[in-house]
Amino acid sequence: MNLSITDAAPSQSETLGRYIQRIREALSLTQLELSIKAGIHVQTIRKIESGATSRLSQKGKSGLAAALQLPQEYLDAVTKQTSVEVVSALKFCPRCWVPGTTLDPMWTSLRSKYCFACGTTLRDRCGSCNEPIMSLKFRFCPYCGESYKQQIH
Repeated sequence: MNLSITDAAPSQSETLGRYIQRIREALSLTQLELSIKAGIHVQTIRKIESGATSRLSQKGKSGLAAALQLPQEYLDAVTKQTSVEVVSALKFCPRCWVPGTTLDPMWTSLRSKYCFACGTTLRDRCGSCNEPIMSLKFRFCPYCGESYKQQIH
């Protein structure tokens, strides 16, 4: 399933376990698949979803954010039970991003403007038609057909 960044925003009263489970199920992932993608033990996923733990280590938070294709700020907001400023689109480096892979969590930070690796301006809109990028599941813009990946000449 394709989950937009605005659909993935946590609600004010949602617990961490319920939030992780909701996003995992929306992406049609099992707990085991999520644990592999996030690089954390499946027991940790089970503890989070059952409510046995409500805190995340930095490694767990960055791994879950990448695996669930979420900004880390969403996980911060749900663990602290605070509101989050809604991100209107995904951000990625058009030079470093490899189509078909998850986004680097540093790109999805609300404060990030440039790629930390190469210095390229992060992109949240199609370079051709300027439509917002709502999913990087596909490598081409659904509006104009142009590739999201910048061609290096």
